Amino acid sequence: MQDINPVNPQLLLELVNTKMPYGKYAGRLLCNLPEPYLVWFKQKGFPEGKLGMQLQTMYEIKLNGLEYLLKPLIQQGRNR
Repeated sequence: MQDINPVNPQLLLELVNTKMPYGKYAGRLLCNLPEPYLVWFKQKGFPEGKLGMQLQTMYEIKLNGLEYLLKPLIQQGRNR
């Protein structure tokens, strides 16, 4: 039986370390983007490629109140 892990730790690490490359929130970490901005992307369409997947993942995390998954990673990054 295959063990399925629905949470990709590498993806979560990227969410707390990747900065928004353009737009109103350029330079802000993806994990710190405001929820209304992510909702706007949901309505207008996420960009293609990796950034779009990251933004959509962040949208789902915030929508479902799962920010706690990122807190240990954020703390870990600050302690480096």
